[in-house]
Amino acid sequence: MSAQCCAGQLACCCGSAGCSLCCDCCPKIRQSRSTRFMYALYFILVVLLCCIMMSKTVANEMKEHIPFYEDICKGIKAGDTCEKLVGYSAVYRVCFGMACFFFIFCLLTLKINSSKGCRAHIHNGFWFFKLLLLGAMCSGAFFIPDQETFLNAWRYVGAVGGFIFIGIQLILLVEFAHKWNKNWTAGTATNKLWYAALALVTLVMYSIATGGLILMAVFYTQKDGCLENKILLGLNGGLCLLISVVAISPCVQNRQPHSGLLQSGLISCYVTYLTFSALSSKPVEIVLDEHGKNVTICVPEFGQDLYRDENLVTGLGTTLLFVCILYSCLTSTTRSSSDALQGRYAAPELEVARCCFCFGPDGEDTEEQQNVKEGPRVIYDEKRGTVYSYSYFHFVFFLASLYVMMTVTSWFNYESANIETFFSGSWSIFWVKMASCWMCVLLYLGTLVAPLCCPSRQFSV
Repeated sequence: MSAQCCAGQLACCCGSAGCSLCCDCCPKIRQSRSTRFMYALYFILVVLLCCIMMSKTVANEMKEHIPFYEDICKGIKAGDTCEKLVGYSAVYRVCFGMACFFFIFCLLTLKINSSKGCRAHIHNGFWFFKLLLLGAMCSGAFFIPDQETFLNAWRYVGAVGGFIFIGIQLILLVEFAHKWNKNWTAGTATNKLWYAALALVTLVMYSIATGGLILMAVFYTQKDGCLENKILLGLNGGLCLLISVVAISPCVQNRQPHSGLLQSGLISCYVTYLTFSALSSKPVEIVLDEHGKNVTICVPEFGQDLYRDENLVTGLGTTLLFVCILYSCLTSTTRSSSDALQGRYAAPELEVARCCFCFGPDGEDTEEQQNVKEGPRVIYDEKRGTVYSYSYFHFVFFLASLYVMMTVTSWFNYESANIETFFSGSWSIFWVKMASCWMCVLLYLGTLVAPLCCPSRQFSV
Protein backbone atom coordinates (compact mmCIF):
# COMPACT_ATOMS: atom_id res chain seq x y z
CA MET A 1 0.00 0.00 0.00
CA SER A 2 1.49 3.35 -1.03
CA ALA A 3 2.25 6.18 1.38
CA GLN A 4 -0.29 8.33 -0.49
CA CYS A 5 -3.00 5.73 0.07
CA CYS A 6 -2.11 5.41 3.76
CA ALA A 7 -2.31 9.17 4.16
CA GLY A 8 -5.70 9.16 2.43
CA GLN A 9 -7.05 6.46 4.70
CA LEU A 10 -5.80 8.33 7.76
CA ALA A 11 -7.61 11.44 6.54
CA CYS A 12 -10.69 9.31 5.96
CA CYS A 13 -10.67 7.85 9.48
CA CYS A 14 -9.82 10.99 11.41
CA GLY A 15 -10.93 13.76 9.06
CA SER A 16 -13.61 14.66 6.53
CA ALA A 17 -11.91 13.16 3.45
CA GLY A 18 -13.74 10.47 1.51
CA CYS A 19 -12.75 6.81 1.88
CA SER A 20 -11.18 5.09 -1.10
CA LEU A 21 -10.91 1.42 -2.01
CA CYS A 22 -7.08 1.60 -1.68
CA CYS A 23 -6.50 -0.86 -4.48
CA ASP A 24 -4.74 -0.04 -7.73
CA CYS A 25 -6.82 -2.53 -9.71
CA CYS A 26 -10.10 -1.23 -8.24
CA PRO A 27 -11.97 1.63 -9.94
CA LYS A 28 -12.22 5.03 -8.35
CA ILE A 29 -15.21 5.45 -6.09
CA ARG A 30 -17.58 8.37 -5.70
CA GLN A 31 -17.70 10.03 -2.30
CA SER A 32 -21.48 9.55 -2.04
CA ARG A 33 -21.07 5.81 -2.55
CA SER A 34 -18.05 5.43 -0.27
CA THR A 35 -20.00 7.13 2.53
CA ARG A 36 -22.95 4.77 2.15
CA PHE A 37 -20.56 1.83 1.93
CA MET A 38 -18.96 2.76 5.26
CA TYR A 39 -22.29 3.11 7.06
CA ALA A 40 -23.37 -0.21 5.54
CA LEU A 41 -20.14 -1.77 6.82
CA TYR A 42 -20.91 -0.58 10.36
CA PHE A 43 -24.42 -1.98 9.99
CA ILE A 44 -23.04 -5.36 8.89
CA LEU A 45 -20.62 -5.50 11.83
CA VAL A 46 -23.43 -4.98 14.35
CA VAL A 47 -25.67 -7.50 12.57
CA LEU A 48 -22.89 -10.11 12.73
CA LEU A 49 -22.51 -9.38 16.44
CA CYS A 50 -26.27 -9.90 16.90
CA CYS A 51 -26.11 -13.26 15.10
CA ILE A 52 -23.22 -14.34 17.34
CA MET A 53 -25.16 -13.30 20.44
CA MET A 54 -28.14 -15.40 19.30
CA SER A 55 -26.03 -18.50 18.71
CA LYS A 56 -26.13 -21.22 21.36
CA THR A 57 -23.23 -22.95 19.62
CA VAL A 58 -20.96 -19.93 20.05
CA ALA A 59 -21.98 -19.55 23.70
CA ASN A 60 -21.23 -23.22 24.43
CA GLU A 61 -17.88 -23.07 22.61
CA MET A 62 -16.84 -20.00 24.61
CA LYS A 63 -17.84 -21.68 27.86
CA GLU A 64 -15.79 -24.78 27.03
CA HIS A 65 -12.64 -23.18 25.63
CA ILE A 66 -12.20 -19.90 27.52
CA PRO A 67 -10.34 -20.43 30.82
CA PHE A 68 -12.05 -19.05 33.93
CA TYR A 69 -15.13 -18.26 31.83
CA GLU A 70 -17.52 -18.09 34.77
CA ASP A 71 -15.13 -15.93 36.78
CA ILE A 72 -14.83 -13.51 33.87
CA CYS A 73 -18.62 -13.36 33.54
CA LYS A 74 -19.00 -12.57 37.23
CA GLY A 75 -16.21 -10.01 37.04
CA ILE A 76 -17.94 -8.00 34.33
CA LYS A 77 -21.31 -8.49 36.07
CA ALA A 78 -22.82 -10.34 33.09
CA GLY A 79 -24.22 -13.20 35.15
CA ASP A 80 -22.79 -16.57 36.15
CA THR A 81 -22.58 -17.76 32.53
CA CYS A 82 -22.65 -14.36 30.75
CA GLU A 83 -26.36 -14.76 30.13
CA LYS A 84 -26.68 -10.98 29.85
CA LEU A 85 -24.36 -11.01 26.82
CA VAL A 86 -26.31 -13.62 24.83
CA GLY A 87 -29.90 -14.19 23.78
CA TYR A 88 -32.64 -11.84 22.75
CA SER A 89 -32.06 -9.30 25.57
CA ALA A 90 -28.45 -8.74 24.44
CA VAL A 91 -29.59 -8.26 20.83
CA TYR A 92 -32.21 -5.75 21.99
CA ARG A 93 -29.54 -3.73 23.78
CA VAL A 94 -27.04 -3.77 20.91
CA CYS A 95 -29.69 -2.85 18.36
CA PHE A 96 -30.86 -0.07 20.68
CA GLY A 97 -27.36 1.40 20.50
CA MET A 98 -27.22 1.07 16.70
CA ALA A 99 -30.72 2.55 16.29
CA CYS A 100 -29.78 5.51 18.50
CA PHE A 101 -26.60 6.00 16.45
CA PHE A 102 -28.51 6.30 13.18
CA PHE A 103 -31.32 8.35 14.75
CA ILE A 104 -28.84 10.91 16.10
CA PHE A 105 -27.28 11.26 12.66
CA CYS A 106 -30.76 11.51 11.15
CA LEU A 107 -31.41 14.57 13.32
CA LEU A 108 -27.90 15.93 12.76
CA THR A 109 -28.24 15.84 8.96
CA LEU A 110 -31.73 17.34 8.63
CA LYS A 111 -32.11 19.75 5.70
CA ILE A 112 -28.56 19.37 4.37
CA ASN A 113 -28.45 20.31 0.68
CA SER A 114 -24.75 21.04 0.34
CA SER A 115 -21.75 18.83 1.06
CA LYS A 116 -19.58 21.80 2.06
CA GLY A 117 -21.06 22.48 5.50
CA CYS A 118 -19.77 21.30 8.86
CA ARG A 119 -22.61 18.80 9.34
CA ALA A 120 -22.01 17.35 5.88
CA HIS A 121 -18.32 16.85 6.69
CA ILE A 122 -19.31 14.97 9.85
CA HIS A 123 -21.62 12.75 7.80
CA ASN A 124 -18.98 11.98 5.16
CA GLY A 125 -15.90 11.54 7.34
CA PHE A 126 -14.42 10.93 10.82
CA TRP A 127 -15.08 7.20 10.52
CA PHE A 128 -12.80 6.13 13.35
CA PHE A 129 -14.56 8.41 15.82
CA LYS A 130 -17.97 7.29 14.57
CA LEU A 131 -16.95 3.68 15.07
CA LEU A 132 -15.99 4.51 18.64
CA LEU A 133 -19.32 6.29 19.12
CA LEU A 134 -21.25 3.30 17.75
CA GLY A 135 -19.34 0.91 20.02
CA ALA A 136 -19.91 3.16 23.03
CA MET A 137 -23.66 3.40 22.37
CA CYS A 138 -24.04 -0.36 21.91
CA SER A 139 -22.05 -1.02 25.09
CA GLY A 140 -23.81 1.71 27.06
CA ALA A 141 -27.19 0.06 26.42
CA PHE A 142 -26.15 -2.75 28.81
CA PHE A 143 -26.03 -0.23 31.67
CA ILE A 144 -29.57 1.12 31.25
CA PRO A 145 -31.35 0.87 34.62
CA ASP A 146 -34.53 -1.16 35.07
CA GLN A 147 -33.72 -3.56 32.24
CA GLU A 148 -37.04 -5.43 32.31
CA THR A 149 -39.08 -2.27 31.75
CA PHE A 150 -36.67 -1.13 29.04
CA LEU A 151 -36.82 -4.45 27.18
CA ASN A 152 -40.62 -4.62 27.30
CA ALA A 153 -41.01 -1.07 26.01
CA TRP A 154 -38.25 -1.39 23.40
CA ARG A 155 -39.87 -4.56 22.03
CA TYR A 156 -42.97 -2.62 20.98
CA VAL A 157 -40.89 0.21 19.53
CA GLY A 158 -39.00 -2.40 17.52
CA ALA A 159 -42.20 -3.99 16.24
CA VAL A 160 -43.58 -0.62 15.06
CA GLY A 161 -40.27 0.34 13.44
CA GLY A 162 -39.96 -3.06 11.79
CA PHE A 163 -43.41 -2.81 10.23
CA ILE A 164 -42.67 0.73 9.02
CA PHE A 165 -39.51 -0.58 7.37
CA ILE A 166 -41.54 -3.32 5.65
CA GLY A 167 -44.10 -0.71 4.62
CA ILE A 168 -41.45 1.49 2.99
CA GLN A 169 -40.15 -1.46 0.98
CA LEU A 170 -43.67 -2.31 -0.17
CA ILE A 171 -44.42 1.30 -1.15
CA LEU A 172 -41.22 1.43 -3.19
CA LEU A 173 -42.07 -1.90 -4.83
CA VAL A 174 -45.48 -0.56 -5.93
CA GLU A 175 -43.81 2.67 -7.11
CA PHE A 176 -41.24 0.60 -9.03
CA ALA A 177 -44.02 -1.34 -10.77
CA HIS A 178 -45.76 1.86 -11.91
CA LYS A 179 -42.46 3.44 -12.98
CA TRP A 180 -41.52 0.38 -15.02
CA ASN A 181 -44.82 0.31 -16.91
CA LYS A 182 -44.82 4.09 -17.45
CA ASN A 183 -41.27 4.09 -18.81
CA TRP A 184 -41.72 1.21 -21.24
CA THR A 185 -45.15 2.46 -22.34
CA ALA A 186 -43.54 5.80 -23.23
CA GLY A 187 -41.33 3.96 -25.72
CA THR A 188 -44.30 2.57 -27.69
CA ALA A 189 -44.94 6.03 -29.16
CA THR A 190 -41.74 5.81 -31.24
CA ASN A 191 -40.99 2.08 -31.42
CA LYS A 192 -43.66 -0.63 -31.49
CA LEU A 193 -41.14 -3.22 -30.26
CA TRP A 194 -41.76 -1.91 -26.75
CA TYR A 195 -45.23 -3.48 -26.97
CA ALA A 196 -43.55 -6.85 -27.51
CA ALA A 197 -41.23 -6.24 -24.54
CA LEU A 198 -44.20 -5.34 -22.33
CA ALA A 199 -46.15 -8.41 -23.43
CA LEU A 200 -43.18 -10.76 -22.98
CA VAL A 201 -42.28 -9.55 -19.49
CA THR A 202 -45.93 -9.58 -18.41
CA LEU A 203 -46.34 -13.14 -19.69
CA VAL A 204 -43.19 -14.28 -17.89
CA MET A 205 -44.28 -12.76 -14.59
CA TYR A 206 -47.76 -14.25 -14.72
CA SER A 207 -46.25 -17.61 -15.65
CA ILE A 208 -43.96 -17.43 -12.60
CA ALA A 209 -46.83 -16.43 -10.30
CA THR A 210 -49.19 -19.10 -11.62
CA GLY A 211 -46.52 -21.80 -11.64
CA GLY A 212 -45.45 -20.89 -8.12
CA LEU A 213 -48.98 -21.14 -6.75
CA ILE A 214 -49.51 -24.49 -8.48
CA LEU A 215 -46.25 -25.91 -7.14
CA MET A 216 -47.11 -24.75 -3.62
CA ALA A 217 -50.51 -26.39 -3.94
CA VAL A 218 -48.74 -29.63 -4.90
CA PHE A 219 -46.01 -29.62 -2.26
CA TYR A 220 -47.59 -27.76 0.68
CA THR A 221 -51.03 -29.36 0.66
CA GLN A 222 -52.31 -32.89 0.88
CA LYS A 223 -55.61 -34.52 0.07
CA ASP A 224 -56.44 -34.92 3.75
CA GLY A 225 -55.49 -32.03 6.03
CA CYS A 226 -53.46 -28.85 5.41
CA LEU A 227 -56.71 -26.86 5.39
CA GLU A 228 -54.93 -23.68 6.49
CA ASN A 229 -52.45 -23.88 3.62
CA LYS A 230 -55.26 -24.50 1.13
CA ILE A 231 -57.19 -21.46 2.38
CA LEU A 232 -54.14 -19.18 2.24
CA LEU A 233 -53.14 -20.33 -1.24
CA GLY A 234 -56.70 -19.86 -2.48
CA LEU A 235 -56.95 -16.44 -0.85
CA ASN A 236 -53.64 -15.14 -2.19
CA GLY A 237 -54.32 -16.58 -5.64
CA GLY A 238 -57.69 -14.83 -5.59
CA LEU A 239 -56.04 -11.55 -4.63
CA CYS A 240 -53.66 -11.84 -7.60
CA LEU A 241 -56.66 -12.37 -9.88
CA LEU A 242 -58.48 -9.42 -8.26
CA ILE A 243 -55.68 -6.89 -8.77
CA SER A 244 -55.30 -8.05 -12.38
CA VAL A 245 -58.99 -7.53 -13.13
CA VAL A 246 -59.07 -4.14 -11.38
CA ALA A 247 -55.93 -2.95 -13.21
CA ILE A 248 -57.52 -3.41 -16.65
CA SER A 249 -61.09 -2.46 -15.71
CA PRO A 250 -62.53 0.41 -17.83
CA CYS A 251 -63.14 2.71 -14.86
CA VAL A 252 -59.49 2.47 -13.76
CA GLN A 253 -58.21 2.79 -17.34
CA ASN A 254 -60.19 6.01 -17.83
CA ARG A 255 -58.51 7.63 -14.84
CA GLN A 256 -55.12 5.94 -15.16
CA PRO A 257 -54.27 5.04 -18.75
CA HIS A 258 -50.80 3.90 -17.64
CA SER A 259 -52.27 1.16 -15.47
CA GLY A 260 -51.85 -2.32 -16.90
CA LEU A 261 -51.03 -5.96 -16.39
CA LEU A 262 -47.28 -5.35 -16.04
CA GLN A 263 -47.71 -3.83 -12.59
CA SER A 264 -50.22 -6.41 -11.39
CA GLY A 265 -47.97 -9.18 -12.76
CA LEU A 266 -45.02 -7.90 -10.75
CA ILE A 267 -47.14 -7.60 -7.60
CA SER A 268 -48.50 -11.11 -8.20
CA CYS A 269 -44.94 -12.45 -8.42
CA TYR A 270 -44.08 -10.77 -5.14
CA VAL A 271 -47.24 -12.09 -3.48
CA THR A 272 -46.30 -15.60 -4.68
CA TYR A 273 -42.78 -15.21 -3.26
CA LEU A 274 -44.07 -13.98 0.11
CA THR A 275 -46.59 -16.84 0.23
CA PHE A 276 -43.84 -19.37 -0.40
CA SER A 277 -41.58 -17.68 2.17
CA ALA A 278 -44.40 -17.70 4.73
CA LEU A 279 -45.24 -21.36 4.18
CA SER A 280 -41.53 -22.22 4.45
CA SER A 281 -41.37 -20.35 7.77
CA LYS A 282 -44.41 -22.08 9.20
CA PRO A 283 -43.75 -24.54 12.05
CA VAL A 284 -43.95 -28.12 10.85
CA GLU A 285 -47.05 -30.14 11.62
CA ILE A 286 -46.44 -33.62 13.03
CA VAL A 287 -49.15 -36.28 13.24
CA LEU A 288 -49.25 -40.00 14.02
CA ASP A 289 -49.62 -42.30 11.04
CA GLU A 290 -51.45 -45.62 11.01
CA HIS A 291 -48.35 -47.33 12.46
CA GLY A 292 -48.09 -44.89 15.36
CA LYS A 293 -45.01 -43.09 14.00
CA ASN A 294 -44.54 -39.33 13.88
CA VAL A 295 -44.99 -38.02 10.34
CA THR A 296 -44.42 -34.47 9.11
CA ILE A 297 -47.21 -33.20 6.89
CA CYS A 298 -47.87 -30.11 4.76
CA VAL A 299 -44.21 -29.71 3.73
CA PRO A 300 -42.31 -31.07 0.71
CA GLU A 301 -40.69 -34.45 1.25
CA PHE A 302 -37.30 -33.06 0.28
CA GLY A 303 -37.83 -30.26 2.82
CA GLN A 304 -37.76 -32.80 5.66
CA ASP A 305 -34.11 -33.53 4.88
CA LEU A 306 -33.21 -29.90 4.26
CA TYR A 307 -32.69 -28.98 7.90
CA ARG A 308 -30.50 -31.90 8.92
CA ASP A 309 -27.33 -29.87 8.49
CA GLU A 310 -28.39 -27.00 10.74
CA ASN A 311 -25.09 -25.13 10.48
CA LEU A 312 -25.22 -25.03 6.67
CA VAL A 313 -28.85 -23.92 6.56
CA THR A 314 -28.31 -21.32 9.28
CA GLY A 315 -25.22 -19.88 7.63
CA LEU A 316 -26.61 -19.68 4.10
CA GLY A 317 -30.06 -18.56 5.19
CA THR A 318 -28.78 -15.83 7.51
CA THR A 319 -26.37 -14.54 4.87
CA LEU A 320 -29.07 -14.34 2.20
CA LEU A 321 -31.51 -12.72 4.62
CA PHE A 322 -29.21 -9.88 5.61
CA VAL A 323 -27.90 -9.36 2.10
CA CYS A 324 -31.53 -8.71 1.13
CA ILE A 325 -31.99 -6.34 4.08
CA LEU A 326 -28.82 -4.44 3.19
CA TYR A 327 -29.85 -4.24 -0.46
CA SER A 328 -33.26 -2.90 0.59
CA CYS A 329 -31.60 -0.26 2.76
CA LEU A 330 -29.25 0.98 0.05
CA THR A 331 -31.84 1.01 -2.74
CA SER A 332 -34.35 2.75 -0.45
CA THR A 333 -32.02 5.67 0.24
CA THR A 334 -31.51 7.07 -3.25
CA ARG A 335 -32.88 10.48 -4.15
CA SER A 336 -35.50 8.94 -6.46
CA SER A 337 -36.79 6.67 -3.69
CA SER A 338 -37.00 9.58 -1.28
CA ASP A 339 -38.93 11.61 -3.86
CA ALA A 340 -41.28 8.68 -4.53
CA LEU A 341 -42.21 8.39 -0.86
CA GLN A 342 -43.02 12.12 -0.88
CA GLY A 343 -45.17 11.79 -4.01
CA ARG A 344 -42.76 13.54 -6.41
CA TYR A 345 -42.48 11.87 -9.81
CA ALA A 346 -41.17 12.81 -13.22
CA ALA A 347 -43.80 13.96 -15.72
CA PRO A 348 -44.93 11.14 -18.09
CA GLU A 349 -44.07 13.21 -21.16
CA LEU A 350 -40.46 13.48 -19.96
CA GLU A 351 -40.01 9.70 -19.78
CA VAL A 352 -37.39 8.19 -22.08
CA ALA A 353 -37.83 4.43 -22.49
CA ARG A 354 -34.76 2.41 -21.47
CA CYS A 355 -34.21 -1.25 -20.64
CA CYS A 356 -32.33 -0.25 -17.48
CA PHE A 357 -34.72 2.54 -16.57
CA CYS A 358 -33.59 2.56 -12.91
CA PHE A 359 -30.46 4.46 -13.90
CA GLY A 360 -31.75 7.61 -15.46
CA PRO A 361 -29.71 9.92 -17.65
CA ASP A 362 -29.93 12.62 -15.02
CA GLY A 363 -29.40 10.38 -12.01
CA GLU A 364 -26.44 10.01 -9.78
CA ASP A 365 -25.24 6.92 -11.63
CA THR A 366 -24.68 8.71 -14.93
CA GLU A 367 -23.66 12.11 -13.64
CA GLU A 368 -21.01 13.74 -15.79
CA GLN A 369 -17.60 13.39 -14.24
CA GLN A 370 -16.18 16.52 -15.80
CA ASN A 371 -15.52 19.48 -13.52
CA VAL A 372 -15.53 17.26 -10.40
CA LYS A 373 -12.62 17.35 -8.01
CA GLU A 374 -10.73 14.06 -7.86
CA GLY A 375 -8.58 12.81 -5.03
CA PRO A 376 -6.17 9.86 -5.14
CA ARG A 377 -8.97 7.28 -5.35
CA VAL A 378 -12.13 9.32 -4.61
CA ILE A 379 -14.36 11.31 -6.96
CA TYR A 380 -16.06 14.15 -5.07
CA ASP A 381 -19.38 13.97 -6.89
CA GLU A 382 -21.33 16.20 -4.49
CA LYS A 383 -19.58 19.45 -5.30
CA ARG A 384 -22.77 21.00 -6.69
CA GLY A 385 -25.06 19.51 -4.06
CA THR A 386 -25.98 16.28 -2.31
CA VAL A 387 -27.05 13.40 -4.57
CA TYR A 388 -29.18 11.76 -1.87
CA SER A 389 -30.94 12.80 1.31
CA TYR A 390 -28.56 12.32 4.25
CA SER A 391 -31.32 12.47 6.85
CA TYR A 392 -33.57 10.00 5.02
CA PHE A 393 -30.59 7.67 4.56
CA HIS A 394 -30.02 7.49 8.32
CA PHE A 395 -33.75 7.17 9.02
CA VAL A 396 -33.99 4.07 6.80
CA PHE A 397 -31.01 2.51 8.58
CA PHE A 398 -32.64 3.39 11.91
CA LEU A 399 -35.72 1.44 10.86
CA ALA A 400 -33.55 -1.37 9.47
CA SER A 401 -31.88 -1.67 12.89
CA LEU A 402 -35.28 -2.26 14.46
CA TYR A 403 -36.27 -4.70 11.71
CA VAL A 404 -33.06 -6.69 12.22
CA MET A 405 -33.63 -6.75 15.96
CA MET A 406 -37.12 -8.17 15.56
CA THR A 407 -36.16 -10.60 12.79
CA VAL A 408 -33.14 -12.09 14.57
CA THR A 409 -35.20 -12.61 17.73
CA SER A 410 -38.10 -14.22 15.78
CA TRP A 411 -40.38 -11.23 16.40
CA PHE A 412 -42.70 -12.24 19.24
CA ASN A 413 -41.21 -15.69 19.84
CA TYR A 414 -38.15 -14.03 21.38
CA GLU A 415 -37.80 -16.16 24.53
CA SER A 416 -37.17 -19.40 22.63
CA ALA A 417 -35.31 -17.82 19.71
CA ASN A 418 -31.78 -18.71 18.65
CA ILE A 419 -29.98 -18.47 15.34
CA GLU A 420 -29.60 -22.25 14.92
CA THR A 421 -33.38 -22.78 14.81
CA PHE A 422 -34.12 -19.52 13.01
CA PHE A 423 -35.20 -21.28 9.79
CA SER A 424 -37.01 -24.19 11.41
CA GLY A 425 -40.30 -22.30 11.61
CA SER A 426 -41.99 -19.64 13.72
CA TRP A 427 -45.60 -18.53 13.86
CA SER A 428 -44.56 -14.92 14.36
CA ILE A 429 -42.42 -14.87 11.21
CA PHE A 430 -45.15 -16.71 9.30
CA TRP A 431 -47.83 -14.14 10.13
CA VAL A 432 -45.51 -11.17 9.58
CA LYS A 433 -44.82 -12.41 6.05
CA MET A 434 -48.48 -13.08 5.34
CA ALA A 435 -49.40 -9.64 6.66
CA SER A 436 -46.72 -8.13 4.40
CA CYS A 437 -48.26 -9.97 1.47
CA TRP A 438 -51.73 -8.58 2.12
CA MET A 439 -50.35 -5.11 2.84
CA CYS A 440 -48.63 -5.11 -0.56
CA VAL A 441 -51.90 -5.97 -2.30
CA LEU A 442 -53.79 -3.26 -0.39
CA LEU A 443 -51.16 -0.64 -1.26
CA TYR A 444 -51.35 -1.50 -4.95
CA LEU A 445 -55.14 -1.54 -4.92
CA GLY A 446 -55.03 1.82 -3.19
CA THR A 447 -53.05 3.35 -6.06
CA LEU A 448 -55.71 2.04 -8.48
CA VAL A 449 -58.83 2.93 -6.53
CA ALA A 450 -57.74 6.26 -5.00
CA PRO A 451 -58.28 8.29 -8.21
CA LEU A 452 -61.82 6.87 -8.43
CA CYS A 453 -62.65 7.80 -4.82
CA CYS A 454 -61.13 11.27 -5.08
CA PRO A 455 -61.74 12.41 -8.70
CA SER A 456 -60.89 16.05 -7.89
CA ARG A 457 -57.32 15.22 -6.86
CA GLN A 458 -54.41 14.66 -9.22
CA PHE A 459 -52.47 11.42 -8.79
CA SER A 460 -49.07 10.90 -10.37
CA VAL A 461 -48.98 7.11 -10.71
